Amino acid sequence: MARFLRPARAPGPVTLLLQRLVSPRFYLKTAMTALVLGLILVPTVADLVNAALKSVAGEGETCRILRVIDGDTVSLMCPEEGLESARLMGFDTPEKYAPQCLSEFMAAEQASWALRTLIQKADRLAITRDGTDRFGRALVRLELDGVDVARLMVRAGHARINTGGPRGSWC
Repeated sequence: MARFLRPARAPGPVTLLLQRLVSPRFYLKTAMTALVLGLILVPTVADLVNAALKSVAGEGETCRILRVIDGDTVSLMCPEEGLESARLMGFDTPEKYAPQCLSEFMAAEQASWALRTLIQKADRLAITRDGTDRFGRALVRLELDGVDVARLMVRAGHARINTGGPRGSWC
């Protein structure tokens, strides 16, 4: 009787492929791979390309924007200060690392990509330093081709004008 319950032969390649396509694990692995590529690998490569190709003129020094952390914060590498986090002044974007809702996270991703794109398209980048904030980040004003990046981000709908008061909700 046990002879009738087992398969007559091992499953072939077509059967194995169909079993894999039906399995929920296959779709979970595919989704996780796409998530890793989309949220980690692609932005990192884009930031490295920007850092390699674009230098930022500062007050007597030339810096490089190594990474866009979120829509209003970047990592700068300057000869005098070394690697430092810099808050771009004049505007506020949604929070990427402490969002209050999913729509805020999605808007933060869009703002980050908008800033990367603006940096990539600009021919001249210039920063002006204005002290540090309460988190120890350098406060800088970034100009792309002579236009303040705050104006560009607000005009594109990815940011709000920052007056220094309490932040509004992005949800």
